[in-house]
Amino acid sequence: MRPVFDPSGVHHLKYRHAVDADGHLLEDAGLWDRYIESRHKDRALRLKRDENGLEYLEIAGRPSKRTRRGYPATLGRMGEKDLDAFQPHPDKTYAANMPYGACDAGERLKLLDAEGLDAAVLYPTLGILWEAELDDVELSQAYCRAYNRWIADFCRESKGRLIPIAHLSLGDPDSAAQELERAVKDGCRGAFVVPFTWTHKAHGDPVHDPVYAKAVELDVPIAIHPSFEPFELRSPRFENGHRLSLLASVTAGEGVRQAFTTFFDFATFDRFPKLKLVLLECGAGWIGYWLDRLDGVATATYLGGRAPLKHRPSDYFRRQVWVSGDPDERTLPAMMKTYGADRFFWASDYPHPDHTGDYLQALEEMVDGVPPPDRAGLLGGNVRNAFGF
Repeated sequence: MRPVFDPSGVHHLKYRHAVDADGHLLEDAGLWDRYIESRHKDRALRLKRDENGLEYLEIAGRPSKRTRRGYPATLGRMGEKDLDAFQPHPDKTYAANMPYGACDAGERLKLLDAEGLDAAVLYPTLGILWEAELDDVELSQAYCRAYNRWIADFCRESKGRLIPIAHLSLGDPDSAAQELERAVKDGCRGAFVVPFTWTHKAHGDPVHDPVYAKAVELDVPIAIHPSFEPFELRSPRFENGHRLSLLASVTAGEGVRQAFTTFFDFATFDRFPKLKLVLLECGAGWIGYWLDRLDGVATATYLGGRAPLKHRPSDYFRRQVWVSGDPDERTLPAMMKTYGADRFFWASDYPHPDHTGDYLQALEEMVDGVPPPDRAGLLGGNVRNAFGF
């Protein structure tokens, strides 16, 4: 049985009007059965149990190869350091291990009240696992549509405090653009894509222009969010490199960084000067080196001629890009000073276990080091501007 929620045990942020730019749900595992079109129902995303009673993810009618048996029960373990809590067992299930506010809109609002937060921009959990194993373009679009219908319904009665973001799959850009329009009309405030494509076409490639054109037309941002990725995209640099947990942790956002960079290789921001791009869960401190390097190469080497841009990469960043930082990033205030205080916001990643549970205390310490005129933007104003709520 889940413990009774005690708001007195929750740290209350001393700053007002804060917004969590990247919170997560442990979404209802049965949503794909209920929300997917009938012609795809036999291959809906599901949780099942194996012969040993361990839960596993079923994708397109096949057991997941990318996630281990018993893994779903660990997805809401933020703040848990005891390795035994992550050992698989039949009694440890996805539903039984949901923390407060992870799959109930009313609970999430009470949690926000206890934390002193105005709102949370919401992303899925199961929804960032399946695309790594599904190269069926039509079914991928159906999975996205099902989730997007559900998340719009989940947030609908929250009076604008729970912000739904649609999931798009780039395997079919025209269909993705159509779904973006439908989802925004249904209440979503933008969309996210994962950092890889099954076509191996870079995110900035003009083949994806239908999505960006529609985002500009609707005045909503496109976010790039980390996800599980296909096995073949893992680096073969080290034997069993994926088991080196600290290495895996600091490189988890590498796909987002690479996808972002292709917008310069293909001059995407020149084609779409009003496109809004959001970079999530990849940290913020890296952006300083990244933009310095891009500016130097683009403006002062022969390589820059291969990607002719009207402006410096850092100029596009200051005009069209936002990036989320972790509350414990000590370099984030310096990045704000150098590249624009209006380009950054914070995010909790609640309730995922690869981030710390004391994010509000860390956020206070970090914001204390930000000049007072810039604090409101970092806390909530910038994400409001990016997503238009």
